[in-house]
This record gives sequence, C-alpha cells and structure tokens, in this order.
Amino acid sequence: MTQGPTTEIPPARPRPAGEPDAAAGDAPAPGGATGRRAVVLGLGVVLLALNLRPALVAVSPLAGTIRTESGMSAAATSLLTALPLLCFGLLAPVAPRLGRRLGMERSLLGTMVLICLGAGVRLLDSVVALFAGTVVIGAGIAVANVLLPSLIKRDFPARAGLMTGLYSMSLFGGAALAAGITVPVQQAAHLTWQTALACWGALAVLALVVWLPQVRTRTQVSAAAARQAAHPVRGLWRSPLAWQVTGYMGLQSLSYYAAAAWLPTMLKDAGMDAGDAGWMLSFSSLLGIAGSFLAPVVVGRRLPARALAALGAVLCAAGFVGVWAAPVGGAYVWMTLLGLGQGAAISLALLFIVQRAPDARHTAQLSSMAQCFGYILAATGPAVLGAVHDASGTWTAPLAVLLVLLVPQVVMGFGAARPLHVAGR
Repeated sequence: MTQGPTTEIPPARPRPAGEPDAAAGDAPAPGGATGRRAVVLGLGVVLLALNLRPALVAVSPLAGTIRTESGMSAAATSLLTALPLLCFGLLAPVAPRLGRRLGMERSLLGTMVLICLGAGVRLLDSVVALFAGTVVIGAGIAVANVLLPSLIKRDFPARAGLMTGLYSMSLFGGAALAAGITVPVQQAAHLTWQTALACWGALAVLALVVWLPQVRTRTQVSAAAARQAAHPVRGLWRSPLAWQVTGYMGLQSLSYYAAAAWLPTMLKDAGMDAGDAGWMLSFSSLLGIAGSFLAPVVVGRRLPARALAALGAVLCAAGFVGVWAAPVGGAYVWMTLLGLGQGAAISLALLFIVQRAPDARHTAQLSSMAQCFGYILAATGPAVLGAVHDASGTWTAPLAVLLVLLVPQVVMGFGAARPLHVAGR
C-alpha cells in the first residue's frame, strides 16, 4: 500500500476450473450490461464516439477556403482549431455535475443535440456564426469526453479494455473520415464550405436516434450505489496517481494536436505536394485506428501498461526523427509509426482513467480532472510549435521539442500504470 490518496487494487482470486474468465470478457461483472442490451449500448457508445472529432477536424482541410472566402486572418483561422480544445478543458469540470443531475444517458443525449445545433449554426454565412457553432459543438464534445469513460466503467466493467479500444478507435476513425472525405465531398457535390461543415451534423443525428432508447433503459444499480453516485468525489487533486494520469493525458494530447496542426506544413515545406501532405495526415489517422484499438486489448495480457507507454513513445520518436531526416522519401513509414504510436497513447490514456478509478463516480471525476488540465495543456501545443518555428526559421527545433516532451510523457505513463486506485472522499 502506498502513501497518499490511493488504494491498492486487490489481486484477482484464483479462477476455479470451468469458471468463465470475467477479465477476458466471457462473463459480465455484476451491475454491467448483458445480452442484447450490451450490444445495443456498445453500438451507441461507438456512434457517440464517432461524433467527437469530425465536426472539428473537418475545419482543417477547409481552412484555406474558409480564409479566402471569409477574409479571416491566419491567426483567427488557427483559433478555430485551438478553441475546441479550450472548450474541452474548461468545460470538463461541468460534466460530472451534469451527469449526476440528469443522469449519464440524458446528458450524453444532450451532447448530440448540442453537436447538431452547432452544426446548424455554422450553416449561417457569418464568421460569428462559425465561431459560435464551434463553441457549441466543443461544449457537447467536452461533456461526452468526460462521461463516456465513466459509462464504460459502469456498464462494461468486465470488458473495459475492449470497450475502451472501440471507443478510442472510433475517435480516430471519425477524425480520419473527416480529414479524408470533407473536401472530396464538397467538390463533388459543389457545396459551400458552410454546408460541407454542417453535413457532419447528420452523423450526430444518427447517434442521437440510436441513443434515444437508452434514456428509458438504465443500468440497474443498488440503492446504496445510487446514493453514493449523487455526491461528488473530493480529494483527487491531492492524489499523485491522479496527477500522473492527468499528466499522461495532457502530454500525449499536446503531442498529437501539435503534430496534427503542423505536419502537413512540414511536409509541404520539404517539397511535398500540398494535397499529398494533407493525405499523409489522414493516413496517419487511419493507422491510429489500429493502434488505438489494439493497445487496451493487449494491456495486461501480452504487454504490461508500462511497456506499452514506452513503446508508444518510441514509435512516435522514430516518426519525428524520420520526418526530420527524410520527410518526403520515407513519409509513409514515418506516418505509420506516428499513427500507431499516437493511437496507442490516446487509448492508453483513456484506459488509465477507467482502470485507476474504483467505480463510475470516481471515473467521471478523474476523467474531468485529466481532460480539464490535459486539453488546456494540449491547446498550447500548436501555438508553441509555431512560435518555435518562427524563432528558429526551421522545423528542426519544433521536432526537437516534440521529442523532448516524450520523456515526461513516458515518466507519467509509468506512474499511471501502477496497479492502484485513486481514492477520494
């Protein structure tokens, strides 16, 4: 037992011959969703997660068109990327309160309503409407970011690894889809950039329809658990383990968003065609799908969490070094390494939130803490890298910054991988 607000996870009891292995997902834990309900709920989680990136990522491939037609400055356009991250961080503390007041099912339904509403607002031919719609969408995503890990902890306690893998895979899948098809669809259908952005609201409508029955079908919990869930968890800010989970979430997010913001420009400046440079980012996201799904599935079975935290950082480091040494000739190799490494890192960060919390109530609060500080830190990444590039005149120094930041990321990952539970009041 370590000192401070943590509790040691008790070792699993020996499994008698013939008893199903709950850790492997063959038997649900008490209180979890089972049967047809588990399948429908799992589909709902996947559809919700698919909506947590496209409406925001779609702005990036349309950025040039938006600047040309709206007259926005480069700084204002870059704010469209940073603003959602600030929403994720600043609004994360609201999510647990909302979940306690309305229930997780209703709150998650509300997040899809907000995404639909924000997409509709962005249809208006106005820069103010573009920013207002982005804030509304960011608010919806901020709440869903926090509550979905808590729902996985509550309803899939015996399949947390699998569901976290599906969840994070959907995050990368939605981002890759938006990055890859937004411009082709806009050009093929002769859409305005406003309409092209708003089209992603249709995916939220689908998720809303599929999720609607969950508002009437809730997971059964004991009266004692219900009374406990009504009260917030206090004391996590004094937990070193909670801060290690938060640090890992923030540092891997900073690395991902900073690289995503500037990698196409790095490749373009190295002589790659602009279209090919944009495709490389989409290709990296596609590989991220595989990394994000496999990471939580193999943790504890084939690889310990510490090894996976180190492996993810090594893959990212190799990708960054490759982009510096041979950005055009080896681009596919470097984007493959980065996609796998970044996918494993985000999935591991989400899994830490689920595994280091003893119940759904702690999960919501830990998720709120990790994403509040984590995304505020991540929002500084693109600006810091841009400033370093402006000061140095090359992309060598920004890549060196990304490499150096992988060291504390691994340190935080090692700490968060300890088999302990955070303990609050």
